[in-house]
Amino acid sequence: MKYKKYFRKTSLKQKKIGDFFLEEISKKKPKTFLEIGVFHGVTARNVCELLSSIHNNNFKYIGIDLFGKSDENIGEIIPNTKFSNPFKKIYFQYVKRQDPYSLEAVTDLLKKFKDNVELIKGNSNKILNDIDLSKVDYVFLDGGHHYDTVKNDLNCCKNIIDRGGIILCDDYDLSYAPGVKQAIDEFVKKNNFLKKILFDRFAKIEK
Repeated sequence: MKYKKYFRKTSLKQKKIGDFFLEEISKKKPKTFLEIGVFHGVTARNVCELLSSIHNNNFKYIGIDLFGKSDENIGEIIPNTKFSNPFKKIYFQYVKRQDPYSLEAVTDLLKKFKDNVELIKGNSNKILNDIDLSKVDYVFLDGGHHYDTVKNDLNCCKNIIDRGGIILCDDYDLSYAPGVKQAIDEFVKKNNFLKKILFDRFAKIEK
């Protein structure tokens, strides 16, 4: 399956990276997928299309994000939400009349899979520990990039790896976000997990 951008912004900009990402997920064939850091929902839609092709309608996607600028992400490293493409600006402002980073817009993008999708608006530092993750078998971690945030997200998802699941972390070694690498390395060492660096940007964590 090929990674599609759906006329929106995505952190997986290069097609070969997006294709590699989907290929990596397809190896595990997860039934319940958690994404922390949904942004415009492009990855979410691609994952739903992939899981639907594997499991038909028997899968679940859970996405967590602030879905907009907030006092809670001041100081965080987040993708630029503004389009450089004038046609995309016009499309969302005058045709869709949506902020593509809003919960409304992402829900609209994923409406094809509305019975399989659960979108949760909130800060992972505050809500992740209260969410039922007992059936999650794959996590794509691409939320806040501060050390404390990554550490919290990993610790909350530890049981998923204990059950044989996988955490795939994006932006492992960004020079301007060293907290990501630090938190991942400490988490792996403390719990004696396996870590594999993929495509020079993803850190795959498993038991």
